[in-house]
Amino acid sequence: MSRAGKIRAGIGGWTFAPWEGTFYPEKLAKKKQLEYASRQIPTIEINGTYYRGQTPETFAKWAADVPEGFVFSVKGNRFVTNRKVLSEAGESMQRFFDTGVGEMGEKLGPIVWQFAPTKKFEADDFEGFLKLLPASRDGVSFRHVLEVRHESFAVPEFVALARKHKAAICYADHHTYPEIADVTADFIYARLQKGEDDVPTAYPPAELDQWAERARIWAQGGEPVELSKADPKSKPEKRPRDVFVYFIHEGKIRAPQAAQAFIERVNS
Repeated sequence: MSRAGKIRAGIGGWTFAPWEGTFYPEKLAKKKQLEYASRQIPTIEINGTYYRGQTPETFAKWAADVPEGFVFSVKGNRFVTNRKVLSEAGESMQRFFDTGVGEMGEKLGPIVWQFAPTKKFEADDFEGFLKLLPASRDGVSFRHVLEVRHESFAVPEFVALARKHKAAICYADHHTYPEIADVTADFIYARLQKGEDDVPTAYPPAELDQWAERARIWAQGGEPVELSKADPKSKPEKRPRDVFVYFIHEGKIRAPQAAQAFIERVNS
């Protein structure tokens, strides 16, 4: 076993007009943007799947456009998570996986399940949802991320359920969402959302240094002690973990530069 997992940093999506001429070369055709972006950063979080269904052909094409070693994270469809009773999401979840996300094969990274800021934690119903999450399909294994946005989730019971079902809790560096740094899976998923467009790298250099060091600690199987946990008494197994970090701040103009600067620090 290696001494540390792989650290990847990326952005949300690849189609964004303000990146034209700031991240993308001027006059680069839109149909070439994914090809270009995937050679500058090692991962991208696809947000469009949250709003609308795709096709197997689309997922396969996205996978074909990126180089070996690149991985996508994919948001699950909103019809799965935006409901009063989560344990009744089975049919919607089936439809999501029927769209062909597995066509990405080895280029498929974590699947992110985003919950509304108004969705409160209800243990029995949430476990019913977790039981619906498939571990694999057609030979493709799935890794699941829980992106919760209500403070009621910051409790030991939620951490225990996530760990029981081997789902990662998304760590959100956000002004209002709860920051839950508990490690509950064999990988780490973090969304850094406090960047600013007037900072060339979204986060100031000193803060990027700090986040790079935290990523190294996670990758080596540890936990950054300064980050808030919902269950401070619980200790995950110490083992190497892959780390996914996404820069997705409000304006997001500088997100690509943030990801690139972060990767430089991790690799230095």
